[in-house]
Amino acid sequence: MFSRFFIDRPVFAAVLSIIIVMVGLVTLRSLPVAQYPEIAPPTIMVNASYPGAGARVMANTVAQPIEEQVNGVEGMLYMSSYSTNNGEYALTVTFEVGTDLDMAQVLVQNRVSQAESLLPEAVQRMGLTVEKQSNNILLLISLTSPEKKFDGLYLSNFAGLELRDELARLDGVGSVKVFGATDYSMRIWLDPDRLKARSLTTSDVISAVREQNVQVAAGQLGQPPGKSSQPFQYALNVQGRLKDISQFEDIILKGSPGKGMVRLKDVARIELGAKSYNMSCTSMGDESAVIGIFLQPGANALEVGNRVKSRMVELSGGFPDGIVYNIGFDTTDYVEESINEVVETL
Repeated sequence: MFSRFFIDRPVFAAVLSIIIVMVGLVTLRSLPVAQYPEIAPPTIMVNASYPGAGARVMANTVAQPIEEQVNGVEGMLYMSSYSTNNGEYALTVTFEVGTDLDMAQVLVQNRVSQAESLLPEAVQRMGLTVEKQSNNILLLISLTSPEKKFDGLYLSNFAGLELRDELARLDGVGSVKVFGATDYSMRIWLDPDRLKARSLTTSDVISAVREQNVQVAAGQLGQPPGKSSQPFQYALNVQGRLKDISQFEDIILKGSPGKGMVRLKDVARIELGAKSYNMSCTSMGDESAVIGIFLQPGANALEVGNRVKSRMVELSGGFPDGIVYNIGFDTTDYVEESINEVVETL
């Protein structure tokens, strides 16, 4: 009966159809375009690191203080967390659908700040991160060195230093994550037998490294109110943080008159390696660094994808010889095909 109404009034039906098409054309450019609609509740993630701690220690000393403070934050639906045996802790706080992510991040950050004083010193020194968590991966970009000129550590470090910030600044990009990210770090492998023979402990080594690997503000020479006979004022520049293996090897652990000094190289092996070896990435059998591009809620996936691809073409012009990139996962292909099917249907 409802369809009969329009059959008997063809002019009215045609005008109504034209109006619907015009409204659709006007709103088409403002609608978000993504592989999946935004129906998942927004989430905020808190990450902490406690080197050397096990899962039980992480749960008791890190997870408990943070979760006691974060629990009940305004607009929260629920939260979940996990602690690993490699000293990593992650808390995911899920909020009601429609919650402003920026405001939710501020609320969680305030609660986490209240718990910082209760955390171990090592966790405070490493720092806690509170960031918006997006589940919509737009692109996965992999960096490889086909000629084996660079290893995965160099590629990961290069992606973190040269590419991550550049891509994160693009409009519509929610976050950029380097999977398997490993920063260069000085690794100290202690020999227990040598430590015992010299009456040293691990705490002694840690204290010595902290005391001698520090940025020092040396002040100035001849600064008023000094002697009036001093005609010049000099700023003193002294060696700050240690940079290479040989400098770390010469760290003094213990010394006494007439008995010489015990240096770090006497009880340990020092090497420049990765901060963590918990994850590694490969592409077609080659070591690689994988960059994940996450979409902002409501952003147009096609426009953001084109921005990222154009920017990668520009950035690749400055890559060292031997590094290439490829896009191994691209959700915009699905979106483009879906739009083409709609156009064909119309």
